[in-house]
Formats: sequence, C-alpha cells, structure tokens
Amino acid sequence: MQDVVQWLKEHGNLKIIDVPLDIELEIPHVAYLEVKREGSRPILFTKPVYRAKGIEYEMPVLMNIFANREVTEKIFGKHPDEVAQGIDDLLKLKPPKGLKAKLAMLPKLFSLKNVFPKRIKGKGACQEVVIPKAEVDLDTLPVLKTWEEDGGRFITMGQVYTRSLDGSMQNLGMYRLQQYGKNRLGMHWQIHKDASHFFDQYQKAGKKMPVTVAIGGDPLYIWCGQAPMPHGMFELLLYGFVRNQNARIVKSLTNEIYIPADVDVVIEGFVDPELTEIEGPFGDHTGYYTLKEPFPVMDIETITMKKNPVFQATVVGKPPLEDKYMGWATERIFLPMLKPMAPDLIDYYMPENGVFHNLILAKMKTLYKGHAQQFMHAFWGVGQMSFVKHAIFVGEDAPALEDHEALTEHILNRLDREKILITQGIVDHLDHSSPEQLVGGKLGIDATEEEVATGVERLHTDAELLAMMQQIDAQVKGLKQYMIHTKSPICVITVDKQQSQKYLISTLHSLSPYIKLLIIVDEEGNDLENPYMLLWRVVNNIDAQRDIALEPFIAVDGTNKNKHDGYDREWPGDTLCTREVLESLRERELVEWDEEFVNKWGLM
Repeated sequence: MQDVVQWLKEHGNLKIIDVPLDIELEIPHVAYLEVKREGSRPILFTKPVYRAKGIEYEMPVLMNIFANREVTEKIFGKHPDEVAQGIDDLLKLKPPKGLKAKLAMLPKLFSLKNVFPKRIKGKGACQEVVIPKAEVDLDTLPVLKTWEEDGGRFITMGQVYTRSLDGSMQNLGMYRLQQYGKNRLGMHWQIHKDASHFFDQYQKAGKKMPVTVAIGGDPLYIWCGQAPMPHGMFELLLYGFVRNQNARIVKSLTNEIYIPADVDVVIEGFVDPELTEIEGPFGDHTGYYTLKEPFPVMDIETITMKKNPVFQATVVGKPPLEDKYMGWATERIFLPMLKPMAPDLIDYYMPENGVFHNLILAKMKTLYKGHAQQFMHAFWGVGQMSFVKHAIFVGEDAPALEDHEALTEHILNRLDREKILITQGIVDHLDHSSPEQLVGGKLGIDATEEEVATGVERLHTDAELLAMMQQIDAQVKGLKQYMIHTKSPICVITVDKQQSQKYLISTLHSLSPYIKLLIIVDEEGNDLENPYMLLWRVVNNIDAQRDIALEPFIAVDGTNKNKHDGYDREWPGDTLCTREVLESLRERELVEWDEEFVNKWGLM
C-alpha cells in the first residue's frame, strides 16, 4: 500500500479519467453515479480543475477507494470476519496452564507488539515538501464541492488527529472540514466525538488546541478514523492489529501530534477555543443537508506533502455510497466487542439505506421473557450504538439478516404492537427529525417469538383500499401494499400534506380490519414503487415518540415535518444532483444514466 494508486491499478480495477473535470460538482457527480452501479470501481481523476478560479491541478483526486466488497477485503488483506476472530480470541485470552500452553501462546503474544504505532525520527515522506505559514493557500489543493447548496468546498476524507490537553490520549477521527479562504478550516467534530471532548479541555484551560489533518496514504487509516473504538483508545492501534505491523508515525512540524509518515498531504494548525464560525450547509451521508451551525475553526500553520501527492476524497449523499462497504467491514469486525455486553447476540446488520445509525437488525438467542428488550437498552446505552434510532430483534431461527425479502416476511409475521418499545435517548448530531437536536425517540421491535395468530380480516386490492381512503380524506393521493401474503401487510400511502397526520390516522379507524401497518410519506419526492428509497426516507424522517401510533393499527408518519406537527426546527432538503451537470457529463460520455436510474436512486 505504499503506492495506493498503483495498488488499485493492480488489485482494484481502478478507473482512470484523464479528461479535465471541475472540482465543483463535476468530479463528485461522476463518483456519485459510479458508486451506485453494480461492480462499482475506484476512480482516479488525473486532471482536476477549478474553473471558477482558473486553476489546473497536477495533484490527482482519488475517489471511491472502498468501491465494493472485493476491493474492501483486499484493502484489509483478509476477510473482516478473520479480523473479528482475532479480536474475539484476544478478548477470550486466559493465562496459560503448563509449558505447552505457554509456548502455543507465544506467536499470538509476539504479534501484539505490532499493534502499537512506532514513532520514527526525522521527517516522513509526507514532509518532503513544506509550505510555510505565509505561503499557505488551500486553493492549491483540489478540495471538492459536492452539492449545489453546499456552503463551500469541503475536505471529505480527512484524517483528523487530536490529543488530550495532558497529552495522555490521541485520537483519529473522520470529520468533514469546510474551507474558509486560504488558511482556515471549519472543524465539524460533533459534540459526542472524542475530538470535541478534547476541545472542551482546551476551552476550559483557555489554551489553543493543536490539530493535524492528514489526507491520503494507506486507505485503512481512514477506515480506522470512523471505527467505533472505545473512548481513549488510539484508532491506529486497530491499524496495527489488522495489518499485523506497526503504523509508522512521525511528529508534526508545528505541534506534538504524530501522524502516519506515508500520508500524502498534512495540514497542521491550532483551534482557538474562543472562536467559532458558521459551518455548512453540507449534503451529508444521510442524504439530507445538515444545516448551518457554529463550529470551531482551525488556523493553518503549515502544509506539508509528498513530492507527488494524491488527494483522497469521498462522495456523500443518498445511499448506496462507499460507506456501505466501510460499514460492512465495521459490522463484521466489531461484532466480538458487542458480545460481552450482549452475550446471546448472534449477529447484527445495518442496512445502508438505513444510513447505519437509523436502523439495526439483530439476531439473538432468547432465553427468557423480555430478553430482546434488555438487548435494546444495552445497545442504546453503549458507544456509537447509542445513536441507533430503530432496532429490530429476531430469534436464532430467522433467515440471514442480509436476506432482505425473507427477513422482512419473518418480521411481519411476528409484528405485535405489544412487543413494540418506544422510548427516548440520544440521537446522532446529524439527525433532523427529532423535536430537539441530540435527543429523540427510539423504537425497538421484538420479533423473536412465534408468529402472531391473525392477520388482516380482509385483503383489498390497492385500488379498492385507495378509493376507501380517499372517500374519508382527499389528501391521500396514492397507495401500494407490500408483503400482502404475511400477517402484517405493509400499506404505504402518499399524501398532499395539509395537516398533522395524526388526524388522518384517527379518521381511518374504520379501515382497521383491512390494515395492520400503515406508512405515510409525502407525495412529492417519493415513489411508491421504490421500497429501497422508501425505507431510506422513513427511517430518516421519523421520531418514534412523535410519529408512531399503535391505535387503531400500527401507523408510521414518514412525512416531512412542519408547523402542523409542532416542529419548529428548520427541515433540511434532500441532496440532489444538478441536472445540467449530469447532462453535460453524459454528453461528454463520462457517465451513463437515464430517467430510470435517476428515479431508482432519487438523484434529482
């Protein structure tokens, strides 16, 4: 992995685009369409340009590094399940008894010496070129603007290295960084993250906080930056464990933070604890814009780089994205770390169209009444799992968690309003649906028991049921039923929303013999024939305490919220491609798309 581009040419089916493309919208749009295709590929853009300022870059842009499962597994050098097995063995390690057992343990113990990062003296390859403070200009880097309504250009694959005030802990996180002019970056570290906790320490002490941002190098660095490591553990320990070799780290030139010696670009600076600036909006991995909000600002002291650097970036927006494959590796590897607090957990899965923290499916052994509810509280009370909004638990006899069709049927045959838990807890900083930021509703469904006894009394056709609804309320515009062969068919309706949907739900009580599960979405922006994007919409849009009713049937209000719902926050818009950009790229034969592809992924 010393030369990532060459490695991807040999092992990752790297796609190379030599046509000049703009860092504003064009490059991100190409990468965004590519990652949604079957067998998507990493892409190297060799001639990025910044047309607004007349800049042509010699530094290429590398995107979609984690383009598919095959290349992700190759980046790790092994299947993530093998890494998980190593962690599981380590967690179960016991003092050996007898000489033979001690000798058998030696190779395992010897390999652990490779876990710890190794500090090297002198400068690293990432410091071959040094740009002093007076000459720092972020416009010399091909920083991307992904979406038309973004507040500016953002570094999207930055490895943000920070350390605690006393120097005892170092952290690697993956946070977006907004460019402000030539020498300042907005630090979007969210309130629940370790970097934000360190910032609090500096703020209380009235001291400037050192920060070093690295870009490029081994792709495993960036995966480590998003991995849900326990508080206080340096993420590069995980790098050493996976690679079975020490991360070689070198000291920053202007502060005491150590970073990998082989990264491509390094941005060093300090954050003034008294200064914040409006950051955003930014079209994020939820598929929605995160809105303007004050965040700390980094003043840059120096930029260093390799002699021939490559600029790594990722594209975010609606799923699927490359975080689908990064998340797959995370799920597999961190399963052993979940089992100590939920020992009867068999497996878990976060579908990418649930944008990970919005939906988790888990399989477990149930040993007693209330066991699934116990697991729900355990999940919501630990680490990054505490951000999960909706958790569905099935028993060990359930189909494979990634067998979407069979698993959905299994759950719907066991859906019982008496087995639904609605509570409150923390939610991700990016969540927009809760009445207040950071705290919102949680939904837990226990589908671990036997099938429910009865289904709907009579199954109507879609046309019949729609006509019955429209006689009651004309705001209902469309209807489609899914999984009609199960005990709990899903009835999805679109509405032209004029009022709170709680009123609509109450008026439909006469139809309760024909409905067990009702899902409501807005007519605009939703396609009843596209269940993938409907799931994405609903789990993004609901707060369980406000938007789920259990009478006269189970009803879920997945509409955009407004004053009718008592919602007084600003509701964000979807991330949407710019049609003119896509049409221009298609005319130049750089992308292929049609209206079916656009509708399938909600692109415009």
